[in-house]
Amino acid sequence: MEKNFYLLVGFTILTILMWLFNLPTLLVWLFTFAASLGWLIKSADWFTDAAEDIGEAIHISPFVIGVTIVSVGTSLPELSTSIIALWQGDTTIAIANAIGSNIANILLVGGISAIVAGTLKVTRNLIDIDLPLLLGITILMGIMLMDGEFVWQEGVMAITFFIIYSIYTIKSSEKQDKVPFINRFHLERKMTKFKAPWPAIGLAGLGAVGVYFGADWTIKSIFAVSELLNINSSAIAMSALAIGTSLPELVVSATAAMRGRHEVALGNIFGSNIFNLLMVIGVPSLFSTLYVDQNSLLIGLPILMGVTILYVFSGISQKIHKWEGFVYLFIYIIFMVKLFNIF
Repeated sequence: MEKNFYLLVGFTILTILMWLFNLPTLLVWLFTFAASLGWLIKSADWFTDAAEDIGEAIHISPFVIGVTIVSVGTSLPELSTSIIALWQGDTTIAIANAIGSNIANILLVGGISAIVAGTLKVTRNLIDIDLPLLLGITILMGIMLMDGEFVWQEGVMAITFFIIYSIYTIKSSEKQDKVPFINRFHLERKMTKFKAPWPAIGLAGLGAVGVYFGADWTIKSIFAVSELLNINSSAIAMSALAIGTSLPELVVSATAAMRGRHEVALGNIFGSNIFNLLMVIGVPSLFSTLYVDQNSLLIGLPILMGVTILYVFSGISQKIHKWEGFVYLFIYIIFMVKLFNIF
């Protein structure tokens, strides 16, 4: 068992005790949010690791496992919270979550990675193909969201784009004999190997249950905190929820950057942001029309477009310097100040 797992269990027990002793409601819900989000992320990790072991047991190639199972599993926190929020009647959190997560990926994950690496080196392949692709998808989705809603027809289009992107990634990776960006989470994982698939199937089931309840209570706590503080739930989704669900990306990218694997750190951000825009928004829209609230439309979306353009220009120079990382973090602070109207 990992040390972090014991910390999560202890934190959860503390949260339950706070409920039992009827401590201040706001404090209880804040702890509930943190504990639920922790279990959501950990459960998604269990599910992904188990699914990989099942794939290996039935002789699916590691390459295909990476492009399919790992890509979905590492984005389960964003996707599950968006779907659960929709089922609970909030049609704005999915879009706010995707926008906030992408902003956090660029400014926090990208910024911290550049700081710990000193200088992030950007390969020519990223400049020629992946940076323009990320910018194009961001602009396209921005245009779709500007009318204030996202309907199922647009969702089908977004999912189709992601399928095309995945096929392109597989084909280009096969030609260049390299691991695709979506698969790079796999490079940093410590997996438990099973001799038979049955324990993995059990762990996958446990992970799926954990993802559901983690997402369910995460969304419930968001609603409760937003009501107690009189803050729009989308603001919490773009800030606290986005930061929490971006923690796996932060760990992978920062670790890769420290080890000098700059392409992994950058590719992690590209793959995550494209998935968030196309699937985290696209899939929930198949169940109901999604709406863009004022915070997302007037603050989140313009900042996302701006920082994506900034990210592209930083990459064109083939180096993202340490000082640029600090600039990214400063911009993120400005985003938080603007989002909560602090000044």
